[in-house]
Amino acid sequence: MTLQHPAERVGQNRTGRFEKLAELASNFTSSAFFSVLCMGLVGAFAAVHAAHLPIEWQHLVGDSMGAVSLLLLALLKNSERRAEHAIQRKLDAIAAALLEQQQGRRGDAEEELESAIGMEERY
Repeated sequence: MTLQHPAERVGQNRTGRFEKLAELASNFTSSAFFSVLCMGLVGAFAAVHAAHLPIEWQHLVGDSMGAVSLLLLALLKNSERRAEHAIQRKLDAIAAALLEQQQGRRGDAEEELESAIGMEERY
């Protein structure tokens, strides 16, 4: 187990099981189906309280909402870290390319910049 950010592990496989699962979960939680599911959970919470059902039902629905909230928080943080690293990588590549251009030489920074901003994907 490593505490290093997954995106910072240069030269290692960045598409591990966790990254794939996080990407799939992120795609699922941004879908309309998941929004309907969450609205249904909130509706169930309101219905259980309005119907004065036993406390066990209220705990079940409340705990379900808490679990979904915790999972969404973890997904949000994962997505935020990946986006933060992608932005930093692009800024570093731009700075290196500008420095090389200012010094009047060509190096690896131009290729790194093209890779960072995905120019090869546009053509």
